[in-house]
Amino acid sequence: MVVAGCSLPRGAAIQSEVLSEQNAETPSFQVVPVTRNMTPVLEDWPSTGWQGHYHWFGRDRGPDSNVIQVGDVLNIVVWESQDNSLLSAPGSNMVEMPAQEVSASGKVFLPYVGDLRLKGLTSDAARQRIQNSFEEIAPSAQVQVSVVEGRNNSIDLVGGVAAPGSYPLESRNTKILSAIAKGGGVKSGLRNPLLRLQRRGKTYETPVADLLEDARRNVRLRGGDQIAVVEDERSFNVLGAAGSQQMLYFEKENMSAMEALSAMGGLEASRANPKGVLVLREYEPDDLKPGPSGPDMQQVVFTIDLTTADGLFAARQFQINPGDTLLATESPVNAARTIIGLFGTVIGVTGTVNNL
Repeated sequence: MVVAGCSLPRGAAIQSEVLSEQNAETPSFQVVPVTRNMTPVLEDWPSTGWQGHYHWFGRDRGPDSNVIQVGDVLNIVVWESQDNSLLSAPGSNMVEMPAQEVSASGKVFLPYVGDLRLKGLTSDAARQRIQNSFEEIAPSAQVQVSVVEGRNNSIDLVGGVAAPGSYPLESRNTKILSAIAKGGGVKSGLRNPLLRLQRRGKTYETPVADLLEDARRNVRLRGGDQIAVVEDERSFNVLGAAGSQQMLYFEKENMSAMEALSAMGGLEASRANPKGVLVLREYEPDDLKPGPSGPDMQQVVFTIDLTTADGLFAARQFQINPGDTLLATESPVNAARTIIGLFGTVIGVTGTVNNL
């Protein structure tokens, strides 16, 4: 009587305890059995825990040359054959001008010429414009120009690569994989790495695995892009009569219930109820779609029976969402064994006392 009136110590709830409210007149959650017939329907239900897709853009091709941008530094050398040149010193036929940084207005200052706009020109076009500007004072002048790329012609590899840093773009057709290769490649040991690109106040993401498999995702970069390779932060919780009770991260892009069970160390053989594996999920109010096309309530409990072939195959098809809670309920037989054990202990103690 004392045992029956107490809650026995255990590490997980029994399935009937968790689902007892489903038979109430107004239950606060929906119970959905996961079967092979249901898994195709559940695939169309709204995703939870994140946006359900990655924001990326299509590949395009740019010119194989760079253009001069604000912040670039120009090294200009002028060759001139006249004896009385305004540019070169006596006895010299060339002058190396001080390095010129392209100003915010896109211009550089040249002696005897003034401010000359070069932003948006290729190095060849800039060389020709500078040479033309010297024609009035040095008709025979020839110009050499080399460009050191500045902040608007460079990209930043922020982290997740072997050698983070700022790298100049070789051309307007530089691809993102080329930039990562310059940075020494993706750092080893990252969990399901994601490539994150920030451009003009917007953030784009794609799994590194998808980037390597699909050439269309190998997009070209633009000056000012910032790139980081980060770990996948999506996670789910595992509780109950399982090999581990903790928060687990997604080790791959998609994880089925069967893979999640393996990741948590499986069910504890002496305690778990293989008929009572539960997945607790919460949907947004806008996700509700009464009928098979969506959940009826915000809180849904999916039940999986691992004692049947139907349940085992369904567990391989049913996808875990970020933020889910995977609960391995305890077998009611285990509670009965505990009661019998306690009862046997009491009888044993009583017998010992009577023998004294």
